[in-house]
Amino acid sequence: MKQLLFKKTRLATSLSLALSASTLAPVYAADTQTTENENIEVIAVTGIRGSLIKSMDLKRSSDGIVDAINAEDIGKFPDSNLAESLQRITGVSIDRQNGEGSRVSVRGFGADQNLVMLNGRQMPVTTGSRSFDFANIASEAISAVEVQKTSQAKNSTGGIGATINILTHKPLSAPGLKATFGAKAVDDTSTDQGSITPELSGLYSNTFADDKFGISISASYQKRESGNQQAQVGTGWRSFPGIVDQDWSGSNAEWGGVPKDDNQINRPGEGDIYSVPQTTIYRFEEQQRTRLNGQLVLQYQPTDTIRATLDYTMMQNDIDTQSHDVSAWFNFVPTQESTWSDGPISSPLVYSELYPDGGADLSMAAGDYGTRDKSGSLGFNIEWDATENLNLVFDYHNSTAERSPNSPNGSSSNLSTAAFIRTSAATDFTGDVPVLAVGGGNQVRPEDMRVTGSVFGNERNKSEIEQFQLQGEFILEEAGSIDFGIALTNVNNHSQSINVQRNDWGGVGAAGDLDPAWFPSSSVQDLFDGSKGDFSDYQGSAVTDPLDTIFLWNFEAVRARAAELYGSTAVGDCGNGFCPSSNYLAAGGTDRFTEEKSKSVYIQYNYEGEMGEMPFDVHLGLRYEQTDVESTSAVPSYNKANWIAETEIALSGDGDQVFQTQAGDYDYFLPNISFNIEVIEDVYVRAAWGETIGRPDYTSIQGGTSVSALANRGGGSGSAGNPALLPLESTNFDLATEWYYDEASYVSVGYFRKDVTNFISSNPINSNVFNIPNPSAGKYVDEAIAAGATTAIEQRQWIYDNYGATDPNVTINPDNGNIEIIGNPGDPDMNFIITSPTNGDESSVIDGWEFAVQHFFGDSGFGLQANYTLVDAGDSFDNANLGRPGDASQNVLTNISDTANAVAIYENYGFQARLAYNWRDEFLNSTGNDTGANPTYTEAYSQIDFNVSYDIEAVKGLTVFFEGLNITNEYTRTHGRSKSEVLNYTQTGARYSLGARYTF
Repeated sequence: MKQLLFKKTRLATSLSLALSASTLAPVYAADTQTTENENIEVIAVTGIRGSLIKSMDLKRSSDGIVDAINAEDIGKFPDSNLAESLQRITGVSIDRQNGEGSRVSVRGFGADQNLVMLNGRQMPVTTGSRSFDFANIASEAISAVEVQKTSQAKNSTGGIGATINILTHKPLSAPGLKATFGAKAVDDTSTDQGSITPELSGLYSNTFADDKFGISISASYQKRESGNQQAQVGTGWRSFPGIVDQDWSGSNAEWGGVPKDDNQINRPGEGDIYSVPQTTIYRFEEQQRTRLNGQLVLQYQPTDTIRATLDYTMMQNDIDTQSHDVSAWFNFVPTQESTWSDGPISSPLVYSELYPDGGADLSMAAGDYGTRDKSGSLGFNIEWDATENLNLVFDYHNSTAERSPNSPNGSSSNLSTAAFIRTSAATDFTGDVPVLAVGGGNQVRPEDMRVTGSVFGNERNKSEIEQFQLQGEFILEEAGSIDFGIALTNVNNHSQSINVQRNDWGGVGAAGDLDPAWFPSSSVQDLFDGSKGDFSDYQGSAVTDPLDTIFLWNFEAVRARAAELYGSTAVGDCGNGFCPSSNYLAAGGTDRFTEEKSKSVYIQYNYEGEMGEMPFDVHLGLRYEQTDVESTSAVPSYNKANWIAETEIALSGDGDQVFQTQAGDYDYFLPNISFNIEVIEDVYVRAAWGETIGRPDYTSIQGGTSVSALANRGGGSGSAGNPALLPLESTNFDLATEWYYDEASYVSVGYFRKDVTNFISSNPINSNVFNIPNPSAGKYVDEAIAAGATTAIEQRQWIYDNYGATDPNVTINPDNGNIEIIGNPGDPDMNFIITSPTNGDESSVIDGWEFAVQHFFGDSGFGLQANYTLVDAGDSFDNANLGRPGDASQNVLTNISDTANAVAIYENYGFQARLAYNWRDEFLNSTGNDTGANPTYTEAYSQIDFNVSYDIEAVKGLTVFFEGLNITNEYTRTHGRSKSEVLNYTQTGARYSLGARYTF
């Protein structure tokens, strides 16, 4: 194999040779060999310190700005979740799902703008985004993870923030017999189930026939029981401009607006932007996750110049979810008393509504569903040193990933019950947790509950990637070397979905249909035990009796009974409306297929030399990318709108689907240059410039326009894809200085700047797609208003009293007794706000600083890691811009935030310990949410984790350990245009593990 020559004066390079040969290059990394006359001192340093030395040396010897995390030993990665390890790296932050690291952001760029590879290969995903979910892969078979922050021509495109390469164990990179087995018991305090769950892992690696053959087998099994408690504002907040003379006389221009009356304290004035909540929900989830991972690697090296690798990787993640919630839906009727914050962004401190006639619903819904994520990757790689100067690597893989339903109730389910006893509703938004009070809510009885609407959904997403890569290096003796390569990548994504939806939100059946024993009562406040919020700390006269009653009712018993009693026009596979359908081509279903074909060619020149006594290296490259996208979609169409309840309008059609095919293409030349110089011994200065692209997420490039089957009096909403979207373009500049002042210690500071164009934003437009008459705004409503009917309840009753006997479109639903009104020709068309992604012309500059230090205090065993990243994203989101059709578009990047990490380390006398602190500042999570382009901000979050282990001297190779995650029970919170506009408050809890690992 290729001989790599190193200067003997660089101790860390020797350490890298001994400890990290398998991580010095991407998928084609060969065993590093030295010439026979070189006498390199090898220092065997293992454990935490050894892992950090390997990572540090990779950073020092890299061509650009690179950070890495290495395994401390075979089968022993620093964290059980890769994302949780990566967040310790400067500039890296993570998104958590149910308390576990899921997606990674780098330097403020979200997960979609960071390319994650497995052994140098692009991997398929099933979420519609391009981001790899780190929760699907176990860490035991991982040898290292590299984060490459600067671009090189030989790196695949797609990572504006960074290119992240996950490297797995290869037997010929660590010859001989090696094996490890680990077991742990996990206690997750977030769950009410109180169960201890197991995690098992093992890895066997061996070489034979004078290290010509190698085999590696790894497997892991993890079972986790977890839960979370949430407080939400349902479908978000509806935002409006202040209108001085807005009232309830019929001139109220927009459904959901706040009237001008004496019940408004500090009412928003003209020129203010104000928002009203759609609902307040308390939601409680339990999850069971079973994760299986396995990998088989076979290697054959018949000569010193040829090595072949065949590998197969399998990942499977089953997640079963049970949920219960209680909620009050605001109907936007005259308020009891509401208090508002000062403008210009005005929000309710207390929002309340009064229902003098009573009978409004207190909803309690439940769900029971499951999904399975399964992926497999078959790869073949051959490395060939064709001549002394020419090295070639061919790599092929075919990888698939599929997310599918894994429950009789589908991949999502929501069955609602309600007690129609509510006389008022009020929410206090002044604290972290919104405090809901419901008139009559704490007196609700199981006998009051009736079945209302339901949705049983099935969603299947499948992605397949076939990729060919040919890479080469030609050594020009004293004149440097040339890297070159070509790649062909074909990505096929197929997504299908269908909902069996019953719109009986006004209730069906009667009291006595459901067994009261199915509705055990619980305390909302007790379920939030440990919350940072305090339900007793509320303000405002409207909130005097916080809701504290929820029925954690038996989902399967109620579902089965409802299927016996109540009919439905919606029918699933079971023959009624209380189960999902697998017929994705039926009415209401969507079926989308997208193919993305990419071709790339690159060439890169590398040169090493000296300026005086300062060694330097320079890399000059050019990459060409050409991509074609084609998307074919079948989406449901509708021709009828049925006003089924005070606020809800249900759409229906004749079962037809609209088929659409759209296409797009783009190509780019991407130059780059990097320069590294050792200005004095162990002090490096690096500079890099390059152009990169970040492709749109897969959901955005799907074709077809789809709308929600349930609209409201203010109209409906929908979305449309755009296969012709162009990727983000970024021109990047990096400058960094690194000082490696001791064997395991260094300090670094770096500046980065990214000039980004082709921003992708979701721009809303008003559309009367399908030209559906709107029954809530037609001539009958105008007549009802003229007759004095001011509220929707009064208008609906007036229309039925006057037209129910003569118009077949005005009826009573025999199943639930609710008035239903279908739009007539001549009524105004339903308006839909359709959001579609488009590229903007504006550009933006994102720049920032990275500071990092790693220090070990001599031989004391104590060490410290710390880093801080400061990011400036330029223009911030304008909260006064409502994002309505005709408003200026806002091309701002999401996920930009400052981050910081600190890890205290001790390793001596068989003990290893880490105490880690991770912090991320508040950031804009997304835009364009719900009705209108509403922002979501994720508030600042910090977490403390620890790990303690001890090597048992009496049994060589045996280690016992104890771990804790989120030991201070931190919560996450998101809000809208102001902090009081809470969207979601979620508490999970601490997770503890006790285990043992045996290595030989």
